[in-house]
Amino acid sequence: MQVEILRLCLASNLCYKFNMCLILLAFDAHPDYRLILAANRDEFFDRPTAPARFWEDAQQILAGRDLKEGGTWLGMTRSGRIAAITNFRDPRSERKDAPSRGGLVSGFLRGSMPVEEYLAVLSREGAAYNGFNLIFGDMKRLCWFSNRGDKPRFLHPGIHGLSNHLLDTPWPKVSQGRDAVERLVASGKNIVAETLFAILADRTIAQDNLLPDTGVGIELERLLSPGFISAPTYGTRSSTVILIDREERVTFIERGFNDLPEKPKSSEWSFRISEES
Repeated sequence: MQVEILRLCLASNLCYKFNMCLILLAFDAHPDYRLILAANRDEFFDRPTAPARFWEDAQQILAGRDLKEGGTWLGMTRSGRIAAITNFRDPRSERKDAPSRGGLVSGFLRGSMPVEEYLAVLSREGAAYNGFNLIFGDMKRLCWFSNRGDKPRFLHPGIHGLSNHLLDTPWPKVSQGRDAVERLVASGKNIVAETLFAILADRTIAQDNLLPDTGVGIELERLLSPGFISAPTYGTRSSTVILIDREERVTFIERGFNDLPEKPKSSEWSFRISEES
C-alpha cells in the first residue's frame, strides 16, 4: 500500500520537495543551554545527499548538503550563525521552476549579514520560492520567516515546533514533539542527546481526526504524520541534535539513515563558538 501511495504521489507531483519535516527547539529555556535543537529531514532516498561535515568551499559551515541543488536544510557556523528550513506543504501552489529553498539556508550561513538585513532580503525575494519556513539567527536571537504566513517573529524564550505549516501549528507530530521537549527541559535533568533522538524516532501514526488537510489525501496524510517517517522510497533521511550551552560550546550530532533506518551512521562534532571564525 505504501508503495502505491508513493507512486501516485510522484505521478501527481504531491511529494515535490518535502524535505525537513520536523524541527523542535528550546530557545533560552534551559539553565544550562542557550539552544537545544532536534530535527528530522524527510526526503526521497534517491535524492543525492552528502552527510554533515565542514564544507570544503565554505569551511566555516557545518551542514549536510543537497548534491542536486547545492544548498542545505540545516546547518551552523563556527561563529554561531544557524539556520534551518522546512517546506510549507501546499502542492496546489508548487512551481517546478522556483529556485531551491536550500539556498536560503546556505545563503545566510555563508554571509555575515545581520539578522534584520537578511530578513529584509527574505521579505523582498521570498515570493519567488515555493512555500517555506526559515528559522535563522545567531546566539543572541532567532527569527522565523515564512513566505506563506503572517509577519516574521523573533522567537521569545521557550519551546517551539515546526513542520510543514507555520511555526507552532499543532499538527500531531509537532504537539507531541514540543510536549516531549518541554517535559525534558522542565525535568531539570541533564540533557542527553540520546533522549532527543528518541523523541525524533517516534513512528506513531496520528489518528485521522487529528490529521491536517493539506491537499494530499488522507492516505498520504497518514503516511506523513509520524515524527519519523519510514516508507520504501521516501522517509526520514537523517536526524540531527544540536546542543549549545551557556559557555557557547557546541555539540552537533547527525544520524543518517537513508533507506536503512535500523542501521544509522552517526557523526559528531564539538567546538566552541568564536566570533573570529
